[in-house]
Amino acid sequence: MQYFLGVDGGGTGCRLRLCDSAGRVLAETAEGPANIATDPQGALRNILAASRAALDEAGLPASALDGVTAGLGLAGVNVSDAETWAQALPYARAKVVTDAWTSTRGALGGQDGLVAAIGTGSVFAAMRGGVYTQIGGWGFHLGDEGSGAVLGRMRLSATLRGVDAIAPLTPLGQATLQALGGAAALPGFAQSAAPADYARLAPALFDQATDPMAAAILSAAAEEVAALIERLQAGAPLPVTWTGGLGPLWAARIGSRWPARAPCGSALDGALALAFSLREA
Repeated sequence: MQYFLGVDGGGTGCRLRLCDSAGRVLAETAEGPANIATDPQGALRNILAASRAALDEAGLPASALDGVTAGLGLAGVNVSDAETWAQALPYARAKVVTDAWTSTRGALGGQDGLVAAIGTGSVFAAMRGGVYTQIGGWGFHLGDEGSGAVLGRMRLSATLRGVDAIAPLTPLGQATLQALGGAAALPGFAQSAAPADYARLAPALFDQATDPMAAAILSAAAEEVAALIERLQAGAPLPVTWTGGLGPLWAARIGSRWPARAPCGSALDGALALAFSLREA
């Protein structure tokens, strides 16, 4: 029996779906982050743990992994060697692509369109006449505009500007200090925090969007997100599909600028489509 596996690995968590050759879902599992740029060993550990859990849930022996064809969309692939990763995985056949590709494939279902995938990180991609174009997605330190990690970092920076009386220390800034143990604790947090830790600070910006600090951060980030979308809109306008944990929040704020389309599916659907394409290759 041949099995097909799709993996959606991001900076916050790793989701996996196992199907039989007819496309029937046998198991779905989840583990920790799978960003192969920031923590390759942790990513591999979580992918394998999710794979073993899926086999167990499906009532299959561990040896069944040898018959699995896998499609993996992983964060960090655009700065890592995808082919080396595919060969290192214990599946019969595997292909590793960026999580933006699987997110786009799943969200658009093979149609033309534009995807703004904004979660812990962010990436923007378009499919036009079968041609895939991706921009952004350069990681927390260099890009990831509008993402949870970047918004969280902006919240901390704005809070410290308030502490230094460069800007007003707003109620959200005061709440930030209280939650993290005061201004003196923020540098220590920054030294050890992963992108997911910063991202946990982002939802409050949307929840308290009328706070002057939050409003300024969201306004600046909104223009960055809009610039990336406009870059991909060159030519005939494409409908925008918003995905990721923060995608719907950004859609509510600025989505009216472009035509919109609901997702056809998820990144897991895109990963499985990739896996099944290997059978047909």
